[in-house]
Amino acid sequence: MSDNPRPLSPYMFIYKWEITMVMSIVHRVTGIGLAIGTLVVAWWLAAAVEGDTALAPFYALFATWFGQFVAFCFVWALFHHMLSGVRHFVWDSGFGFSREMRFGLTWVALIGGFLAALIVFVLFVWM
Repeated sequence: MSDNPRPLSPYMFIYKWEITMVMSIVHRVTGIGLAIGTLVVAWWLAAAVEGDTALAPFYALFATWFGQFVAFCFVWALFHHMLSGVRHFVWDSGFGFSREMRFGLTWVALIGGFLAALIVFVLFVWM
C-alpha cells in the first residue's frame, strides 16, 4: 500500500441516493428491458407472418394478467426511456443543471412515462 494520503475512489453507496441517481439507473435498466422486449416483438412479427397457428401461443400468453403486466411494463419502459433520453439530451446541451430543473425533469420523465403508457393501454388495449 502507498503512504500517499489521497482519497480513494468512491462507489455508489457513499453517495446520498436521490431521484436523479435512481432514475439514471432505471434508464439503463429500461434500455436492457427494451432490448429483451424487442426480441418478443420480433417473435410476434415472425408469428404473424406464419399465421394463426403460430400466433396462438403469443396470444395465449398475453391474454393473461401476467402477459398484460409484461406488455404494460414494456410500453412504460419505452416511454420512460424516451423521456429520460430527452432529459439527458437537455443536460448534454448544457441546460437544466439547477437543483429544481434536475429534479423537475426527472419527475417529468418518471410520471410522464407512466401516464403515457397508461393512456396507450386505456385507448388501445383495454377498450
